[in-house]
Amino acid sequence: MDELLKILQSNALESHANIARMLNVPAAEVARRVAAYERDGVIRGYQAILNEDQLDLDTVTAVIEVKVTPEREGGFNRIAERISRFPEVRSAYLMSGTYDLLIFVEGPNLQRVAAFVSEKLATINGVLSTSTHFMLKTYKRLGVLMESRHEDERLTVSP
Repeated sequence: MDELLKILQSNALESHANIARMLNVPAAEVARRVAAYERDGVIRGYQAILNEDQLDLDTVTAVIEVKVTPEREGGFNRIAERISRFPEVRSAYLMSGTYDLLIFVEGPNLQRVAAFVSEKLATINGVLSTSTHFMLKTYKRLGVLMESRHEDERLTVSP
């Protein structure tokens, strides 16, 4: 992966001037490359990683394993794209193993997430089965630890 993309992935707020210094290129070159990545769809958006446990949010997140029958012409793509269009779906992935799709869903409560699964997801032609897991606590998201310990974690040195 391009070093510029690695820098932006770890800190999208890094200024073009700082990135230019890190890469030893002019800031105008960084701006041009970022604009090209955005235009070409390589960079799809920018987001802050939030510790939702510290916020007063009334949301429930579920991870759902979905088994589907692949379509003759579209394989898994058409059904995955259809599922991905639901506003409740935050992420969707094609997987290897015992299930085909892994989706992350958010809702205001358990009942609404369950209703999504039973009324919208399970009723799609080609969905064979689902297995829903509710997230209870987030320890790490996208490489960022949610808990930060301030105590000294160095080992004690003894003679």
